[in-house]
Amino acid sequence: MTQKAFKYRFYPTQSQETLLRRTMGCTRLVYNRALAVRTEAWYNDKKRVGYSDTSAMLTEWKKEEGLDFLNKVSCVPLQQGLRHLQKAFSNFFEGRAQYPNFKKKRNGGSAEFTKSAFKFKDGQVYLAKCFEPLKIRWSRALPSRAIPSSVTVKLSSAGRWTISLLVDIAIDPLPKSPNQVGIDLGITSLIALSTGEKIANPKGFGAKRAQLKKAQKALSRKQKGSKNRYKAWIKVAKVHGKISDARKDFLHKLTTRLVRENQTIAVEDLAVKNMVKNRKLSLSISDASWRELVRQLEYKCEWYDRTLIKIDRWFPSSKRCGPCGHIVEKLPLNIREWDCPQCGTHHDRDINAAQNILAAGLAVKVCGANVRPDRHKSDGSCFEAESSKK
Repeated sequence: MTQKAFKYRFYPTQSQETLLRRTMGCTRLVYNRALAVRTEAWYNDKKRVGYSDTSAMLTEWKKEEGLDFLNKVSCVPLQQGLRHLQKAFSNFFEGRAQYPNFKKKRNGGSAEFTKSAFKFKDGQVYLAKCFEPLKIRWSRALPSRAIPSSVTVKLSSAGRWTISLLVDIAIDPLPKSPNQVGIDLGITSLIALSTGEKIANPKGFGAKRAQLKKAQKALSRKQKGSKNRYKAWIKVAKVHGKISDARKDFLHKLTTRLVRENQTIAVEDLAVKNMVKNRKLSLSISDASWRELVRQLEYKCEWYDRTLIKIDRWFPSSKRCGPCGHIVEKLPLNIREWDCPQCGTHHDRDINAAQNILAAGLAVKVCGANVRPDRHKSDGSCFEAESSKK
């Protein structure tokens, strides 16, 4: 069984929206309070405060006179917010994320309801303290006999309501395919395949850049704290939402196609976090969403019984000649085609890199180990480095 989330838009009634906004506000308040307590305890007393401690604090907060409104909403989203904070700290201490930030009202909000706080009956969702079902736009049907284990309601910064239903389903693997492909990530071409195909980068941010600039300029002219400024800010948020939606839609269609057509997929393990520090390329790299593309390939390959191989980021895929293995000393980014000085083969930079990535990925698959950086030399090939050690 695999957990899969199904996301839909819904349109709450006025009473439901009031309750949901109050619930999200309480969840945000509890999260920020717990984060402040844990931060102060560490910096002042070098003491770590865990989830159980913050859960006990929540019980005491509900008894305070100024926080009695916490009892008017379901307690489940409040507890889930504390669990999310605990997970954020775990990711921070294990080096997977930065230190948790305080939540802001202007960014919208979310509230998670577990089985004890919602009811799924006759294809309708009833949340705690709501007497009417949510008006959900069922853009696709849930799997038959699927019962949600949790429900997450989210309000975007542009004022759009969405609901995610997490269900346990059995996903049938795709039929075996003889195809295998190497993928080189880029900016002009989002990806280049070892088959010789290039997928153009849609550049979602660039397509809406003029519209976003106009909206942000109008926002800067509004008086702070005024209703007109809030309306202008909503317009900016809607443009960002369109950019994000277009980008996600394109990546989902692309990754689904790659997974359906190929049994083995090889990609580079790029350090995107470090690459965006280049101020000249940071905007283009962020707009390309390489990390999201690889993330989608990872879980879709796991779902459909495909093999995804990540090769070492230091492997010289672009500078290495595929036929003879010669590695050139330098290959600036502005050079998109080059001739091998040893065998004279003419290369398209991206296609050659994709083919080398596939070859290295297949070697990793067979040998069970990655390509080591110390084997990459500019005066010879990887094959020569291997043979010299025998």
